[in-house]
Amino acid sequence: MIEEFKKFIMRGNVLDLAVGVIIGGAFTAIVNSLVEDMISPLLGLFGTANLADMSVTLKEGVTLTYGNFITAIINFLLVAFVLFLIIKAINKAQDTMKKDEPEEAPTTKMCPYCKSEIAIDATKCPCCTSDL
Repeated sequence: MIEEFKKFIMRGNVLDLAVGVIIGGAFTAIVNSLVEDMISPLLGLFGTANLADMSVTLKEGVTLTYGNFITAIINFLLVAFVLFLIIKAINKAQDTMKKDEPEEAPTTKMCPYCKSEIAIDATKCPCCTSDL
């Protein structure tokens, strides 16, 4: 069981996922700092100096801090936008790499009679013995 666990952990997908989670955590800290230290003070020019200070007290002991919620929405939108840009750049790079690669000529074709796959240069189908 321990050997199977070692194989599972050492698989490329698990390591890629671990790296992605670590990078994602670091990226989240950057986005949080951007929102809390840069965007919130700019929005404070039009209202409250800090979004986290925005709240409503419904009754004694019940307070809705909707400023934290707005901050979380801004964080989400920024992370989603940056991920969109990264994925778009990766897709564009992959498309240009695919265009640079020459397409391989087909090596097989379909028999028109029995629909089996045969060599491209075959003159007789090995499955149904039809002349091609």
